[in-house]
Amino acid sequence: MKQSILLITGCILLLSACQNSRLIKRGDSLEVAYGKAMSLYEEEDFSEAAEAFEIVTRSGRGTEYGQLAQFYLAESYFYGRRYLLAASEYERFIQYYPRNEKRIEAEYKTALSYYKQSPRFKLDQTATKKALERFQLFINRYPDSDYVQKAANRIDELRTKLAHKSYEAAQFYIRTEKYEAATIYLDLTIDQYPESKWAEKALVQLIDTFVEYADKSIASKQAERYEKAIENYEKFIQLFPESEYRGEVENLHDEASRKLTEISPVTVENSDTQ
Repeated sequence: MKQSILLITGCILLLSACQNSRLIKRGDSLEVAYGKAMSLYEEEDFSEAAEAFEIVTRSGRGTEYGQLAQFYLAESYFYGRRYLLAASEYERFIQYYPRNEKRIEAEYKTALSYYKQSPRFKLDQTATKKALERFQLFINRYPDSDYVQKAANRIDELRTKLAHKSYEAAQFYIRTEKYEAATIYLDLTIDQYPESKWAEKALVQLIDTFVEYADKSIASKQAERYEKAIENYEKFIQLFPESEYRGEVENLHDEASRKLTEISPVTVENSDTQ
């Protein structure tokens, strides 16, 4: 029993000694401190690595080790999934060391850090918009970078998410019969995200919404709203002539045209008596 306790105690002391040897100590040179931080990073102990690189950045600012430590501090936060901190540290690296060869990678990783914070479409999309801004800025600044295609793919993905959010906002207003607000969000989806699949669906929904809106409107407003449905049908045919929804929109067009014809004599008669 006594031997077992001694063995366990010895193991604990050995592990403690090993752990302590991995950490930066007072008196370590900048080179040694950076080496320890990098060892923690390579072992994927990103939390400890971030603390170690933080020490190196404070004591070695302006030196080669300080510059590398600032970059790998951001990397440690990124791979540790602490993306808000990562974005901040990448930005600090860019600000302090604008001529460093890792600047291009840092700018891409800044955008990627915001991308990683982008939530599902139903939630607040501030991080999504920030990521879009950063990816677009990156492409503008470095059109020949190896990261450009990846940035473009991320932009497409984020724009699709924003289009989905806009489309779903319109669905809420349709369900609550707030048709004017619904048409605003559907128009926004079509105009701002024309390349997304949601633009096509939004245009179908817009035609349908104008028909429904007209059906439930006062007589003096019906003709205008049926005409809007027909106008958007024509827009749909121009933009999506081979669409799978073509049969559906043609039925909506026929319905709007028929109802417009039915109310036209009444509209003319009312205008003559005013």
